[in-house]
Amino acid sequence: MFKKINDFLAGWPMTLVGGIFLAASFILPRIGVPAGENLAWVCVIICGIPLLYLAIWRLIFNKGISRISSALLISMAMIAAVLIGDLFAAGEVAFIMEIGALLEDMTTERAKKGLKNLIALAPAAGRVIRNGEEINVPVEEIVKDDIVRILPGETIPVDGVIISGETSIDQSVMTGESLPVDKSEGDSVFSGTINRFGTIDFKASKVGEDSSLQKLIRMVENAEKKQAPTQRIADKWASWLVPVALLIAVFAYLITGNIVRGVTVMVVFCPCALVLATPTAIMAAIGQATKHGVIIKSGEALEKMGNVDIIAFDKTGTLTFRKLEVTDVIPNGTLTVKELLTIAASAESRSEHPLGKAITEKAIAEGLGLIDISDFKMYAGRGITAVINGVSYTLGNENFILNAGFMIDKKTAAALNRLRSEGKASVIAADPDGVTGIIALSDILRPEAADMVNRLSSMGTRSVLLTGDNKKAAEYFASKAGITEVYADLLPEQKVENIALLAKRGKVCMIGDGVNDAPALKTADVGVAMGVMGSDIAVEAADVALMTDDISRLPYLKWLSDLTVKTIKRAITISMCINFAAVTMSVLGILNPTTGALVHNAGSCFVVLLAALLYDRKYI
Repeated sequence: MFKKINDFLAGWPMTLVGGIFLAASFILPRIGVPAGENLAWVCVIICGIPLLYLAIWRLIFNKGISRISSALLISMAMIAAVLIGDLFAAGEVAFIMEIGALLEDMTTERAKKGLKNLIALAPAAGRVIRNGEEINVPVEEIVKDDIVRILPGETIPVDGVIISGETSIDQSVMTGESLPVDKSEGDSVFSGTINRFGTIDFKASKVGEDSSLQKLIRMVENAEKKQAPTQRIADKWASWLVPVALLIAVFAYLITGNIVRGVTVMVVFCPCALVLATPTAIMAAIGQATKHGVIIKSGEALEKMGNVDIIAFDKTGTLTFRKLEVTDVIPNGTLTVKELLTIAASAESRSEHPLGKAITEKAIAEGLGLIDISDFKMYAGRGITAVINGVSYTLGNENFILNAGFMIDKKTAAALNRLRSEGKASVIAADPDGVTGIIALSDILRPEAADMVNRLSSMGTRSVLLTGDNKKAAEYFASKAGITEVYADLLPEQKVENIALLAKRGKVCMIGDGVNDAPALKTADVGVAMGVMGSDIAVEAADVALMTDDISRLPYLKWLSDLTVKTIKRAITISMCINFAAVTMSVLGILNPTTGALVHNAGSCFVVLLAALLYDRKYI
């Protein structure tokens, strides 16, 4: 009951009503309506009850010195002002404090939908072979050593090892790899990943809570618990402001014999400017960031980003576009580049494999006409065969070509090794006379990546690459972007481990876009997700989301965070100087509770104005 009343009074509508009555209580007595002063009671009740509730709650439930908070100090000042009959001063300090609390709440609310989306990836049922029969059972009933059958397009329900069949599996949910991974007998498969082509049977090895997807969910949950919000700076300082304020107030009363001076000290000592300094600066910074397509979810993230000195990047979808493109067409013999691309695109025109689709799209984009094919056959995860104008063509990976009886000469082998070192996937084409050429495909590095890394370096921030992709691809893209520290072949839990190791060397920010990045995003001091290209889960797990795919916004985010931290420190210093001057004037009798409240209010407004200037600062 009390909590419902408190929540109702603490909202924006009632707080604004209290402010209107407070303003009326100040104006009316000065235009000949003395009774108007009593209108301040409305503000005292509306804004004072939530303060008293918070102060009492912390006294009862908090531990140690945290029992003493800014709410307690302001509640004491408010009660003292009421006791000496200065209702305006009582309402004013309560109103300013409540506005500060509401502003801070606006900056720290965070959605919690990401975990639900992660859980939704887990299939509800699976197809198992028991006593020679194929039956569908709930995923909870799949036990270790069960034989599970997966058809094309289905999500794998539990971890296991393939015992029959060949396929290509989209493992981006776990590793972030942009290319499907070819799998055959003896290879491991993971829950939550998607079977793209062939039918496979596998023996379940990790089920229930032990499966990879459930571990991923638990890691996000655990990291969420570790991200407790920092205690407000006003409450940290209130642990000594309260006794200091009381001592000075008692001292002023004992020396002068004037209770009004003691109450005035308590009024001007209230840390309202201190309370407003942080949330208003953060609100202004978040507003500016939003104009630049950067969504900052909490003030804590903004402050922490200002202290970050290591930024860890995922590769696929972050430094790259997560889009396969043909990068090299290398004929081997009499064919021209266009002829080789036309033949390969025509042969692949019926393929569902991402590599085949990308080759066909490249030919169409270049205006090359496709040739009709016949006798098309696809070998899942390995390659295809097709007949074009009466000639049989074979296209696929190196093992498929070798197993088909073709020889790979030194020139072709050298080209394949070079392409592998650049992190590219190769499709080899062959006709009855031998290998006719190679078509290489790769994800594409964002053109702004190198400049972005260089700008971060100039700010004293080191860049690191953490990726589930293979080592050669990772090192190739890292060298292009100017990143020298690379960790490759990482599963989600290994990314978390590497973030923890990096954290021993400094404050870490993680940039990612995939579901597999969610635990690392939550574990890092600050997580940044690619909001357009990224998965919903990564965006929800992160503290900051880039709403464009322009990663050149990262240096801007670092600049804004640094500036915000400096502004907050400057505002806090000014607020403390104003408090010191006002306390001195109160002890000397220059200020009374009402004028003290006005000086106090003016100081709060000055701090708010200083913080608000962040909104229009220009990034150079």
